[in-house]
Amino acid sequence: MSKKNCRIGVIGLGGRGNGMLDILLDVPGVVVPAVCDRIPERAARGVETAKKHGVEAVGYTDYHKMLAEVPMDGVYIATTWTTHLPIAYDCMRAGVHAGVEVGGAASFEECQRVVRAFQETGKFCMLMENCCYDRTEMAVLNMVRQGLFGEIVHLEGGYRHDLREEIVTGRERQHGRLHNFQHRNGELYPTHELGPLAKLIHINRGNRFTHLVAMASKSRGLDEWIRSRQTDTDLLGYPWGCGDVVTTLIKCAGGETITLHHDCSCPRPYSRDYCVQGTKGIFKEDPMIQWAGGGMLHFDGDEEKWESFDEKYKEKYDHPLWRLTETEEAKRGHGGMDYLILSAFAEAVRTGQPPIDTYDTVTLMAVTYLSEQSIAMGSMPVPFPDFTDGAWIEREAEPAGKYNCSELCPEYFTEDA
Repeated sequence: MSKKNCRIGVIGLGGRGNGMLDILLDVPGVVVPAVCDRIPERAARGVETAKKHGVEAVGYTDYHKMLAEVPMDGVYIATTWTTHLPIAYDCMRAGVHAGVEVGGAASFEECQRVVRAFQETGKFCMLMENCCYDRTEMAVLNMVRQGLFGEIVHLEGGYRHDLREEIVTGRERQHGRLHNFQHRNGELYPTHELGPLAKLIHINRGNRFTHLVAMASKSRGLDEWIRSRQTDTDLLGYPWGCGDVVTTLIKCAGGETITLHHDCSCPRPYSRDYCVQGTKGIFKEDPMIQWAGGGMLHFDGDEEKWESFDEKYKEKYDHPLWRLTETEEAKRGHGGMDYLILSAFAEAVRTGQPPIDTYDTVTLMAVTYLSEQSIAMGSMPVPFPDFTDGAWIEREAEPAGKYNCSELCPEYFTEDA
């Protein structure tokens, strides 16, 4: 891994952005020269967070001014969902690599502008999809690459998270979820579940999504929550745009199918519904112990019963990246995923080779607007754009490295590495 320092600015200092700034400042070799948020109090908070680490970061409320005045190698962007790609575009055109927090894209044009910016400037846009570095997902990747599941035929994932209070109080929290649920009906938050699955089946490098179909249930959960808890709000009786449960089916050029569920408006425990099914076996998240990284497996030839992933397989197939990150510092942020994705971004800024590249970023984020189109047309199939312009057929494998999240690269985990 490169030891060269890199200068990374931060745009967006709400709860997520400021928390990630705090972790970013602990990543070796990272210098944060400037932070920005359009809300002055948040910008000031970011400056204070940097000071706690002994860093004198300049605070801005206009990111254009920050880009013009402060030399930077990369920018981490954690603003509201619908501004991620437009801000990334401006950063790339300003000669700076961009790392964008998760969310969904609004249109083909928005995605294509970012692709063209990458092709014309060489500055990448990396999706900061921390779930690609989840310990369980990386262990399952290890097992898939060792052939334990045979040929992969079907995958499942979901963002199933009771966020009713956070959505309804979006104005008080100054959080963009509110207006997305008010005005959009689709798979609003696809990348947590889809990112690791796409890496398993080599999307954009020998495989691609060809088309999708989406369907939304009626919307009742948010109104029920308001009626039972907060009847003095003007949102009482609001005709919410997003269905309570949105189901999306994706077909791949390699023949695989993927099922996604978006489910944030009804009472339920958190789950990402992670499931990998192959010709020799299946892994399925156990929702009863998901937060502990729990899962169940079944392999061909065994009795018709589930085995515990935790008891028999978790330690044996632990990804080598996780074996190197057992310090308390590295466990920060969703059990360590946040530290790893920020470390991966810093290394990508140094080398110019992101593990989740610009094509991956727009492909994953495009699911949102494509699902909206399908639902609006009565759940008709919608073709998936090929942002690589056909290059996916023979694109080289993801660059080898410590933070590669498609393949294991054992040579980067030796004592001499």
